[in-house]
Amino acid sequence: MSKRLESKYKINRRLGVNLWGRAKSPVNRREYGPGQHGQRRKQKPSDFSIQLMAKQKLKGYYGNISEKQFRKYYDEAVRRKGDTSENLIGLLERRLDAVVYRLKFAITPFAARQFVSHGHVTVNGKKVNIPSYLVKEGDVIEVREKSKHLAIVLDSVQTGERDTPEYVEVDHRQMKGTFLRTPVLSDVPYPVQMEPNLVVEFYSR
Repeated sequence: MSKRLESKYKINRRLGVNLWGRAKSPVNRREYGPGQHGQRRKQKPSDFSIQLMAKQKLKGYYGNISEKQFRKYYDEAVRRKGDTSENLIGLLERRLDAVVYRLKFAITPFAARQFVSHGHVTVNGKKVNIPSYLVKEGDVIEVREKSKHLAIVLDSVQTGERDTPEYVEVDHRQMKGTFLRTPVLSDVPYPVQMEPNLVVEFYSR
């Protein structure tokens, strides 16, 4: 198993949740954390630790993006009008790698990031290899012609682990999808409960 995969599964065990709802998650077998102290009795968490856990869950879900980048999303969410926690979710779901994952062109957010980075995706007909690129409503995302028959894409499209949400539209025969609208928290099919309001509390302390 690669270090990347080991690291990914450690996130699940550290947080104690099956973050992506995958059958392979070790949390399904071992609900305690990784390492020699993973089975220690848990103390009642403080408000700070609850907020921190909410942030780590949300940050980890999107391929464990860096703290610096995640903080930028929070700052942008604060700057925009409306509810900060909903703005944060909207920004995260507009990331190109997140949209590729929602369209089922990749099996995990980690795979989606790598897929975009390797230049397999176009937005409105132009190649984009920046996973953090923010798509706009109406943008058309397509797998490049030479990449449409890759096994990783075909396997992901055929998986029954998850469905595509209503804020994207996809044609898996053409490997093309459209980002219809920016979702709110209740639209996003997270396998675990996300609490962006606690993330806002964490950063606004």
